[in-house]
Amino acid sequence: MRLEHCDVAIVGAGPAGLAAADVAAASGARTVLLDDNPAPGGQIWRDGPGVRLPAVARRLRARVQAHAQLQMYCGVRVVAAPADDELLLEDAEQAWRLRWGRLVLATGARELLLPFPGWTLPGVTGAGGLQALVKAGMPVAGERIVVAGSGPLLLAAATTARQAGAQVLRVAEQAAWPALARFALGLPRWPGKAWQALGLRSAGYRAGWHAVAALGEGQLRAVRLQGPGGQSEEIACDRLACGFGLVPNTELGRLLGCATVERHGLPALSVDDWQATSRPRIHAAGECTGVGGSERAHVQGAIAGHAAVGQNRQAQTLRHVLAHWDRFAERLHQAFALGAPLRQLATPETLLCRCEDVPLAALAGCTDWTEAKLQTRCGMGACQGRVCGAAAQLLFGWAPPQPRAPLVPVRVGTLADLGDRGDDVLI
Repeated sequence: MRLEHCDVAIVGAGPAGLAAADVAAASGARTVLLDDNPAPGGQIWRDGPGVRLPAVARRLRARVQAHAQLQMYCGVRVVAAPADDELLLEDAEQAWRLRWGRLVLATGARELLLPFPGWTLPGVTGAGGLQALVKAGMPVAGERIVVAGSGPLLLAAATTARQAGAQVLRVAEQAAWPALARFALGLPRWPGKAWQALGLRSAGYRAGWHAVAALGEGQLRAVRLQGPGGQSEEIACDRLACGFGLVPNTELGRLLGCATVERHGLPALSVDDWQATSRPRIHAAGECTGVGGSERAHVQGAIAGHAAVGQNRQAQTLRHVLAHWDRFAERLHQAFALGAPLRQLATPETLLCRCEDVPLAALAGCTDWTEAKLQTRCGMGACQGRVCGAAAQLLFGWAPPQPRAPLVPVRVGTLADLGDRGDDVLI
């Protein structure tokens, strides 16, 4: 198996990873940037047919791609860590090992999906999932869409769908108007965000409402919403997109032994002022350290990149910028904190683990993940607990399962080749 070497390896090519790669490569360090998507940008700067990326994304991507000292691999997944300073990688054609001097984890976040009756029906997706599908070219022109859940992602998903020709009937935000008003009054401190909010406004926006059931037999046909004072409304629709926030992707960091800290009820990688984790020579940046938006991720990535190549003075100059975006992230979480009703939507018959068809009732006697796996196979399907694990932590307080290699489904040949040390290759 081929073995490559680099000074700095960066996992994740979203805003944080791109910023770290730009800084590291500019210093002259041999840099490798890895991402499992077909193009850099992460989820927030996802490219696709008809997508117009923001100027900051286009400029940063162009700078990164111009660095002679940088090698970028897209469509690549990290499978395992066969040694303290190595990653096992796999793409569509081959597997190889990468030995790094410094490692920056910019693994981003994924959607938090909470179970409710009908959430596994065809036609029901995450809010971010809908946005990604539309950006990738999925036709939604003429479709009736309802978006529900919590957070700014709802409006972004609705805008993307509307621009693609969909009819967005309702955007149901679970946060109440007073919380949203306090959040809006503070937005002038972040002018760009204020303009963004104005651009995403929706006539069908309702605060204090949430989805309680997706209705249909074999296919979504309607959604039942509940609002203030027990109001109820049923809306016929073709698609329902539900988003309840984001979950930091900490699996690779935890596999490598990096400590985590709880942020807003979910584990995130713990970092210091230099974005250094508890593991020597490993930094982390962006949403994997706590969800806070692309601007915060971008600054964290630059700090991590500078620190990884020993440019502590340059990293220090960015601390006040990061503090500015940290304050925004805190206000965001306060405004869109999930209310108690969302944790009580599932009935005993509702599937918690959709990979293994495990209903909530089957977990009644379980006290933790280990017991749930042994008795019901909950979390042992294709997603390996990434979806139901985060939901179970919010519903039951269960700690997420400890990651084990391989982190993702992998070809048997890749695992077999681990015994072949191969030839060294310098990047």
